[in-house]
Amino acid sequence: MPPRIATLLTSLTFIVLSITGVLAFVRTFSIQIVGLHALMGFVFVALVGFHIFNNFWSLKQHLASRVLWACLSLTILLTVLFWWQPTPIKKLLSLSGNLGPALDRFELSDEGMAYQYSPSPNYKMSLDVRTGGSYDVKDPPFLAIWLENQSLYHIKTLFVTEREGHRTHLPYWAFKVAGWEKAKQDAAKNGTTLEDQVDGISSATQNSSFEPSDYILPGKTEESMPYQVMIEINDPTDKLRQPASLIYKVEVDNFDPRTFQLLDLVGHPVKGTNDTGEVEWAMYYIDERFDAALELIDSALLRIDRK
Repeated sequence: MPPRIATLLTSLTFIVLSITGVLAFVRTFSIQIVGLHALMGFVFVALVGFHIFNNFWSLKQHLASRVLWACLSLTILLTVLFWWQPTPIKKLLSLSGNLGPALDRFELSDEGMAYQYSPSPNYKMSLDVRTGGSYDVKDPPFLAIWLENQSLYHIKTLFVTEREGHRTHLPYWAFKVAGWEKAKQDAAKNGTTLEDQVDGISSATQNSSFEPSDYILPGKTEESMPYQVMIEINDPTDKLRQPASLIYKVEVDNFDPRTFQLLDLVGHPVKGTNDTGEVEWAMYYIDERFDAALELIDSALLRIDRK
């Protein structure tokens, strides 16, 4: 490769790496951006290697320079600092929008589903869902996992099946999210907070925060607020056409946290309207119409580890 072409390619590749690096930091996780950044990084390494080989004798003169050792020492210092991540570095990294892979991980196997959520080095939530005989790994049912406060408001979706029609087949989760999104939009228009917007509709409570860290990472355990981990599961391919989805939940209280908790099947949601004509959902007990749907989940175990 001619030196001029190699130099131009190295410079242009560096520009792509710079742009994708900034985007990967400020935006939420995107496999396209991260993949482009990583693959272009390999191309950049190859071009740098060719550049070094082509200009070896010129670069060799820098080996005897004191500037080389100063630059090398600075590089090593920054590498150790960024790897160790003291408090100032962690605060800087917390500004990044690309925390998805570090925060949560979802794995599906023949035995079930494993979800891990770790927003802090001192906190790890694991949800181990063992699937039953009706669960088809090749064509899995729709699934949503989210957090609710004691006021029954959605505060964070941890996982949802991203397939066409997921809001239709997960109606209870979709209803909760829609209310949360509308409250955020109304709050933005009115120049208020999400808490103020919801309190204006209902009434202020001690458990009306919409910030997940207030529940799972409280500054003081004795002031922590209970919350609920929710699961909605629905298999639209069920040949018996059993009623809608099933809801599982467990309540977590950081004041007296239990390390292991099983989620309970609480019923199936039914859509209705109240006296003012507003949509509301009621939770009904499981009846004789349910059969195969009860075997989608054999057990769901929540584990929380704190340091």
